[in-house]
Order: sequence, then structure tokens, then C-alpha cells
Amino acid sequence: MTYDPASANPLAGNPLETRADMSRALLDLFDPLLACFSKGNARVRLSGAAAHFDRAAADLEGFARPLWGLAPLGAGNGDFAHWHRFAEGLANGTDPAHLEYWGAVNGRDQRMVELAALGFALALVPEKIWEPLDTRARSNVIAYLKHARQFDYADNNWKFFRIFVDIALDRLGADFDRSLTRQYLEELEGFYIGDGWYRDGNVRRIDHYIPFAMHFYGLIYSKLVDDDYAKRYRERAILFARDFRHWFAADGATIPFGRSLTYRFACAGFWSALAFADVEALPWREVKHLCLQHLRWWRDKPIADRDGVLSIGFGYPSLLMSESYNSAGSPYWALKAFLPLAIAEDHPFWTSEEKAPEQAPPEVVPQRHPGMVMMRAGGDVVALSSGQENLQMRFGTEKYAKFAYSTRYGFSVESDERGFALAAFDSMLAFSDDGLHYRVRETNAEARLAGDVLYAKWSPFPDVSVESWLAPAAPWHIRLHRIRAARPLRVAEGGFAIARRDFELDTLSASDGAAYAIGEADFSGILDLGSSVDRAGLAQKAQPNTNVIVAKTIVPQLRGQIPAGETILVTAVLALGDPAAVASAWTRPPKAPDIAALEALVREKGVTVSAIEAPGQMP
Repeated sequence: MTYDPASANPLAGNPLETRADMSRALLDLFDPLLACFSKGNARVRLSGAAAHFDRAAADLEGFARPLWGLAPLGAGNGDFAHWHRFAEGLANGTDPAHLEYWGAVNGRDQRMVELAALGFALALVPEKIWEPLDTRARSNVIAYLKHARQFDYADNNWKFFRIFVDIALDRLGADFDRSLTRQYLEELEGFYIGDGWYRDGNVRRIDHYIPFAMHFYGLIYSKLVDDDYAKRYRERAILFARDFRHWFAADGATIPFGRSLTYRFACAGFWSALAFADVEALPWREVKHLCLQHLRWWRDKPIADRDGVLSIGFGYPSLLMSESYNSAGSPYWALKAFLPLAIAEDHPFWTSEEKAPEQAPPEVVPQRHPGMVMMRAGGDVVALSSGQENLQMRFGTEKYAKFAYSTRYGFSVESDERGFALAAFDSMLAFSDDGLHYRVRETNAEARLAGDVLYAKWSPFPDVSVESWLAPAAPWHIRLHRIRAARPLRVAEGGFAIARRDFELDTLSASDGAAYAIGEADFSGILDLGSSVDRAGLAQKAQPNTNVIVAKTIVPQLRGQIPAGETILVTAVLALGDPAAVASAWTRPPKAPDIAALEALVREKGVTVSAIEAPGQMP
């Protein structure tokens, strides 16, 4: 029988509707790790691939991250037969005399990240992993945690990691400097920008770290500690939920955007944390649906290796889209989604009947803080994006600076910076001066939101400036670019990437000013609406393993040349989960907007996108 990669997915076949289903899913995700525990149980090594940190830290990551799900399971009296492994591993990993010692933290260190999971578990289920330890082992654990917390943590969500260690130390009766806890709680306040939104540090970007880190940790804190910070975290989560629900499509998919997508269903962690903290930010039946429907979306994806170990990747195994800090254990932050296992089965999260949030008009929802206009197109949710900035990480440009991101079509990273002719350029405008190398938007000089229109000013080369306006016209969206260039350049602009079939079964069309592709279940097209230069259509067969959701894709593109001086490009883009769209929506394109009217709108109503504002400048 032919191997079906999706069958190795531990979630395959699980209805994921009840507390028992969720418990089973967690255990099914954990069980493949058992073969990878070391003899002393302190290390879990899942593959030979490396992250930028040392092997001991990677092995600690494999050990600690499952606890984000297992600790709630234990707190909710769920059955788990392997607590002895975690108790023994904790003792050996913190024992400097043991062969499996994790190594001391001596500066900013990945171990700090993983100790947050241990702190969480020690606070939540001390009877499982603390009380079985003898006096010497307990002394080693306390000493290890106290040593680690004296170092400076990264100036972002990492500050919560020391706070979680401190919560554990407090519950275990240890003596420690509590002023450090208060200092980080106050410094985290500096990341809050309003309306429930944070930044993850002093950066010009807002991504899934806001729900699955900042709010996730804040909500757990609010359950474990009763103070003014806890009250604030709860109030902010209620505000945030109203916006974040628009990031999810009816099928449970969320918008893949930004870094660390290999954490996969950690994207449901926010909804899970609301349940854990007993914060009814939306009606419980809706919170439950958003959480479980997202988990269900992952059931048929080939996200695990043959033995059921989660791979690095998003919709399938792919190192190409990963970060330098992703070790083989990294994907197990996905288990953050299992926090509701800590709450009793008579909690309204569990007793409510699921209900999808109302998707009443408007179908277009502008969000100033991330600089997005959320738009529903069929079953898809598209986020038109002003563009954010991440110049530090691999493919940071593709992860943050495209014009649009989609729950159904994801986005693509490029595989060759010298491959202008081969590149995907989905939801991007690329420039080349030699036909080989290319530049795309990496950062904005300006980004504004005016009603439901986004404006950005950016520069791919020092002698080229671009102004881009994005406007929804559901199910289409429109892009208008005004380019001022000091020399002639080649340009390429892409629509959405759709799945490509074997045996060339897809229908591809390319003509002057238009291109489309019809796949097994999707239509994707791009159309010139009257640019000042001619562009030719191309149905680009993208390089394999570039898209984050499916491994083989086709991207409709428009390609051409622009002269020195000013060029106007006007583009309409359509993608729908309906191959018949070629005879319906595709035949009814939107009209080209008036550039003067767009300029006036931005001038009169435009507000600066929070994500690109320098911290401290927010009103």
C-alpha cells in the first residue's frame, strides 16, 4: 500500500470535538517522542538537524515543550503514564554531576525559553514532577532556576519566561529577589500599544507572537497570580479577541504570517488560554469553535514524519521556511493549544455547543495596529498588508512584507536569490536590473491606513521609489503602484499560489495583461487594469517546497519592463476555492481606481500603521 504522509499525522481521524478527543490528541502527539528520550530521561533528541544553539539546549527543548500540553492534562486529572520520566529528567538535567546535565545558563540562552515550560509545570502540577524528588534533587532544581534568572533576558516576550520561573519558585517556597519579577512585569507594559495589541519588543512588526506569546503568557499569569497586572491582561485579551477572530476562516485555518510558523496549532493558543484563564472574551461556544476548528484544520496535513514526530515546516516538512532557532523539538510549542485540558469538564468551554462567530457584514475589517485589511473571499480570509519589517531573519521579507496573505493559499518563500526568472513572487512586486538578481519590498518608509485602503512608500533600490495602494474589492483586491525609477528595470508581480497537480492536469492561461491557473480545487488569476506599460501574463510553476501550505504550486504573474521616469501599474488579483470562477468572478473584474482620489483619501483620513511606528511614538 502506498505510504500516505497525512496518515502519520497524530491528529488524523480524531473528531476533535470533546475533552476526551483533545486528551487523546495530546497523547497521540506525545507518544512518538517516547523512543527519543535519553536513558536518564533529561534529553529528547528528534533529528540530526541543528539550530543556532547547542545540542544540549535543543535536547532540553524536546524535553520541555511537551509540558505546555502535559501540565494542563495533569492539572485536569487526565491519565498520563510517563510523569516519572519528567521527574527523573528534571532531576538529572539540573544535576551538574550527571551525564545528561543541560548545561548552565551563562548569558542570553535558549535554555531560558525552555525553563518557562518547566516553571509552568512546576507551578501547575508539582505533585507530578517536584514532590517525587529527593532533597538533593530539589536543591539542584532551585539552584538551576535561580542561577538562570539572574541573567538578562531578550527584550521581548522572553521577559515572561523569567516571570514563569519566578511563579514556580514562589510556589515551591524558594527565596529569591522578587524585584526582578516586578521589573520585567513593568518592562512588558512598554510593549502594549492599545486596543489589545502589543509589539513583541522594540521591533516594527506585529505577528502571531502577540496571541500565542504575549497574550498566552499574560492569561496564564492572570490565572496563577492575582494582582493589577493580571486584571490588565484579562481586559486586553477581551479587546484583542474581537480583532483576532477575523484572522480565522470558516474551515479553521488562520492567516500564515510572520516567523515561527513551525509552531503550527500554537495559533489556537490564544483561544485555549482564554479557556484556561476563564475569560469569556467571546461567547464560550465561539471560543471553543475557534480553538477546536483550528485543530481540526490540521488533521489531514502531512505535518509529521513517518514515526509521528512533528516535522519542522508548516503544511508539510520544510526546512526552507524555518528560522535559525528552530531545532527538531521546536514544533512542540504547538502543544500550547491544549491548555483547556486543565479546566473541568463541566466548564462552559466544554459544555457549550460549538458555534462559529457571526460573519455578518462588513466583510472588510481594517486593523490599524498590524496594518491589515481583513477581507473574506469565498471560504478564504485575505489580509491585505501594508507591509512590516524583519531584516534579521531568513525570508523575513516574504514573511512580513508581501501585499497579501491568505488562510487558503499561505505565502511562498523564495529558494534562489539569483532566480528572477524562476521566482514565485506571490503577492509581491519585484524589480531586476540584470534579469538574474532582484529586489522586492523589505521595509517601508511610510505606511498608512485610510478607511479600508492601505498605502505604503518603499524603495527596492536607492534610485527607485514606489508608492503602493491596496484596496479590497471582494472577492478581488486591487493594487496600484506608482514607480519613479532612474533607469529601466524589469518587473514581475504575482497573484496567489495554488496547489499544482501531477501529470500537468492543471489549466494554465497566459496572455497580454492577464494570467490564470485552474487547479483541482482552485482558481487564481492576475489582471492588468490599465498600466502605463504593457505586461505579459505568465503562469509560473513555482520552485518546489517554497509555499508554506502545499509543496507544489502555480502562481499567475505579470512581467514586463519599465522605463526611466514614472510608471503606473494597476493590478487586480483573484483567487477562489472554485475552479468555475473562470466563468464567473473572473469575468467581472473591478474598475481601476482613480489615483488622485486614493491620494486624497490617504491625505485626509490616513493614520500611520502602528506596526511601523517607532516604540514610544504611539498616541
